[in-house]
Amino acid sequence: MLNSHEFGNLCALKIEIMSNPSIDIGKLIRESRETLLNPKEYFSSMPLGGGFTEPVIKAAIYGTVAGLFGLLWNVTGLSAVGGGLWGGTVGIMVLIWSVVGAIVGVFISGALMLVVSAICSGSTDYEANVRVAASLMVVYPINVFLSFFYGISMILGGLAGLLVSFYSIYLLYTAAIQALKGKESSARILAIVLLVLSLIGFIGGQRANKAVRNISDIMQQEQLD
Repeated sequence: MLNSHEFGNLCALKIEIMSNPSIDIGKLIRESRETLLNPKEYFSSMPLGGGFTEPVIKAAIYGTVAGLFGLLWNVTGLSAVGGGLWGGTVGIMVLIWSVVGAIVGVFISGALMLVVSAICSGSTDYEANVRVAASLMVVYPINVFLSFFYGISMILGGLAGLLVSFYSIYLLYTAAIQALKGKESSARILAIVLLVLSLIGFIGGQRANKAVRNISDIMQQEQLD
């Protein structure tokens, strides 16, 4: 999937970032807002070339914001880990790995996006797909932000995650058609399949949580007896 020229661009990525250190936060905010609120217009006009520096910076910033939310929820106890010193320590690692994972993940997501685009008979240019993947990562910090619902209720957390998944699939569908010029019929079928899988995953997760709670209640009852 990568030709020699694209591989060379990847190898030179660190040099590109060091030689172009400026970050336009205002532009990033505008693009993020347009991606979420006007995806059809944004993806139909977004640039699909210009190097890997911009999408990597975008992914790193999204990862940083997501990591900060993860740190906050761990410190305050609105997470599975809980609060206190342990929660803060784990939260720092969540922040670090969130940034690293976002940078690495944008290239992996670009490859997955390329597969999706190919299925829909769209663009198979790797750089274009990486740029689309970076834009789609706008939902990453939103998903982590809404994860505080898990600290309130597993059902609420699961519902929030399901809604984010549904909207992410819509953005994916829109990007495949508008930015990568895939066939709408193929993209629609793929989106429906992903929606069904997300719903199945949600139902399965809720059943698993219920089973764990039931086992925990039985064990507590046995200890009392």
